[in-house]
Amino acid sequence: MKKDGRLQGKDFINIGIFTAIYFVIVFAVACLGFIPIMMPFLAVFVPLIAGVPFMLYLTKARKFGMLTIMGMILGIIMMLMGPNWPTVITGTVFGLLADLLMKSSGYQSVSKSVLANGIFSCWVWGQFIPMYINTNYYDNLATGYGQEYTQTLQGYMQPWVLPVLLVVCFVFGLLGGLLGKAILRKHFLKAGMA
Repeated sequence: MKKDGRLQGKDFINIGIFTAIYFVIVFAVACLGFIPIMMPFLAVFVPLIAGVPFMLYLTKARKFGMLTIMGMILGIIMMLMGPNWPTVITGTVFGLLADLLMKSSGYQSVSKSVLANGIFSCWVWGQFIPMYINTNYYDNLATGYGQEYTQTLQGYMQPWVLPVLLVVCFVFGLLGGLLGKAILRKHFLKAGMA
């Protein structure tokens, strides 16, 4: 790492590679959303499964801004795929919070890396927000998926579910971080993280 801590070409390459890997996992898990009961479980599976590559990314993300940029890019991609503009906000905010946490440890703490994964994983919560604030969300959904799917999903996604999903994203982000920590122990040692 250079003394000035500015992002270099190699850092942007790492951001691109790991964002692509993370997005492939998000996209694969999002396919479960075709089954209405599985939609809220995106808050479980994305943070848990994506925790492993994210923890590997943290061994390479040694400069401030790398997590914020990744969160912002994920949010923009999700926005371009549908009415998920809140993911730009949640991706940026939770990416920034994870960045600040990692910076506070000098990018050397594995336990803070696990916590950073929990925080970063909360960006997924932005995918659920349109269901509650966009009055046309379910009407538009019915056009593509049918009335039965839409009514079933609406039944599951009651207003009290939204704050619960934020907590679920964080908790399963922690679990995904612990899973990544266990699987990638050698990578953390090689990166000099304790």
